[in-house]
Amino acid sequence: MLHTELIPAKKTASRRLWIMLHGLGDSLEGYRWLPDAMGLTDMNYLLVNAPDEYYGGYSWYDFASGDIRPGVDRSCTLLFQLLDAQRAAGFPTNQTILGGFSQGCLMSLEIGARYPHRMAGIVGISGYVCEPERLVREFSPAALEQRFLFTHGTQDQVIRFAGVPDQIRLLQKAGLRIEYHELPKAHTIDGNTELRLIRNFIEAGSGTD
Repeated sequence: MLHTELIPAKKTASRRLWIMLHGLGDSLEGYRWLPDAMGLTDMNYLLVNAPDEYYGGYSWYDFASGDIRPGVDRSCTLLFQLLDAQRAAGFPTNQTILGGFSQGCLMSLEIGARYPHRMAGIVGISGYVCEPERLVREFSPAALEQRFLFTHGTQDQVIRFAGVPDQIRLLQKAGLRIEYHELPKAHTIDGNTELRLIRNFIEAGSGTD
């Protein structure tokens, strides 16, 4: 079971939910700023710690192992369970945003392509795709109904920009509805410009069933 913390919406009756997944070595503590920065008063936020301890923080998979697939699969199972638990707790999946940064971005894309229920949107920031050709073969029936936003920095020195656009184009060609933006940024969330893109993406989908 993943450790989580819910930050309730200012509008207490709202069932909208944003689940945020951190990057390598970070934790849910790194995203307490998100609700105030986004200014979405009807959004509940579920902050999540990845399952593995990593130098004072946590990780979703062992990137140094040479084969990240087992860790990605294990984290997918845990996140499926988390999403199912939120459905049971009264947060409809079609009102739930799943977002992530770096490792959390990779996990968000995996879940968006594999989870059998349509979400309100998938937000991936500064990440990459695990085995994109395999992912295409293993899309869930709901994958082509999902809305994705993916952003990446042309100056990213942690997850290099080269190669990432080709991965996204492969997924788009396979039918995923990915809104893709390249930004002149390093391995970070780029303040107002990127937050505005994310806010617009979320609000554009807020009226869908």
